[in-house]
Amino acid sequence: MTQSTAIQSQERGRILSKFADLIEQHTEELAALDALDAGRLFEWGKAVDIPSAAKTVRYYAGAADKIHGQVLKMSREFHAYTLLEPAGVVGHIIPWNFPTTVFVLKVSPSLAAGCTVVVKPAEQTPLSALFYAHLAKQAGIPDGVINVVTGFGPTAGAAISSHMDVDVVSFTGSTEVGRKIMQAAALSNLKPVSLELGGKSPLLIFNDADVDQAADQALLGGEVCAASSRVFVQEGIYDEFVEKLAEKAKTWVVGDPFDPKTRLGPQVDKKQYDKILSYIEDGKREGATLLTGGKPVGTKGYYIQPTIFTDVKEDMLIAKDEIFGPVMSLMKFKTIEEGIKCANNTQYGLAAGIITKNLDVANTVSRSIRAGVIWVNCYFAVDDDCPFGGYKMSGFGRDLGLDAIHKYLLVKSVATPLHNSPWL
Repeated sequence: MTQSTAIQSQERGRILSKFADLIEQHTEELAALDALDAGRLFEWGKAVDIPSAAKTVRYYAGAADKIHGQVLKMSREFHAYTLLEPAGVVGHIIPWNFPTTVFVLKVSPSLAAGCTVVVKPAEQTPLSALFYAHLAKQAGIPDGVINVVTGFGPTAGAAISSHMDVDVVSFTGSTEVGRKIMQAAALSNLKPVSLELGGKSPLLIFNDADVDQAADQALLGGEVCAASSRVFVQEGIYDEFVEKLAEKAKTWVVGDPFDPKTRLGPQVDKKQYDKILSYIEDGKREGATLLTGGKPVGTKGYYIQPTIFTDVKEDMLIAKDEIFGPVMSLMKFKTIEEGIKCANNTQYGLAAGIITKNLDVANTVSRSIRAGVIWVNCYFAVDDDCPFGGYKMSGFGRDLGLDAIHKYLLVKSVATPLHNSPWL
């Protein structure tokens, strides 16, 4: 029995609520840490990232004392029920693009379920995870329940994935690393694995869309696994959309994440910076037309202009590979059927967007795209009660929602004989 398991479920909820309060009280410090480490926009962190983190913790605080099994109807003279028990020690390996968001959406349901956690933040962005652990201790979470292990993937991450005393691993990151984690889990104690991996998400914009609003939705990309990096526009509004999109992209200010005017901060490190610039050169070499951007900004730091390509073919690298940066591929389609085919022409299946005023089109397309999250007339509509995760090579398992708690629970069946029962 872990220390977290030994705490009554209502007490776990109370402590998590206190944890949420402390997160809110330290909004500026946490937003600053993520701006320094990851280049997250400071103002966005204060207004969105940190308040949302507190909200997520409160959501799971409310769920902590509502975890229960079922009473079962057996076919013979037995009474049976199920228990939902904590899985034990959960290893969380989190990425660098959303240090705060992914920390809380993984740790909170684990603690609500009664598990203890070992968290390995990305080596580029460890600071906020360490501060969250500090706040958790202040909230009353016992020593040993939240453990933060900093380090590199091949050492610290591999140790968590292969450790015989880690009972579950939850990972958000690249498909390549996800494979290694699955292999390590299988070769050790066959621990269950939850993987939220890469994406190359499509955004389908139909002829009846509001072009101005559609352009705003399309620009919500960058270092995000679910970014709409493949934008398919129906031919009737394609030219108007391209003009509007370029106009908006050119107004974006790239720069210091602490500057309130900044819309796009730096890439996380030189490796990612060089990777993105390499893909931009691939796009040019393969024949795509550079509509906007495509160049570094300034001589210091890892800043890149918002980059949009037109005349993109589906077999180009910029249309197939997850770039994880401010690079968009624009393509044209004629019919609904062609749009669906284009959207599904990827190894990934994390998310997709649909912009249309036609409900029949929205329903047809949302049921036809092989992806774990579909956004209709919106994008990045993520909330605590809405499960998030992928199909295909974008992984399996769900974060957020009550589904997330069940990743960290084991089902135990209990049966006992019934003697002289008046009914069965």
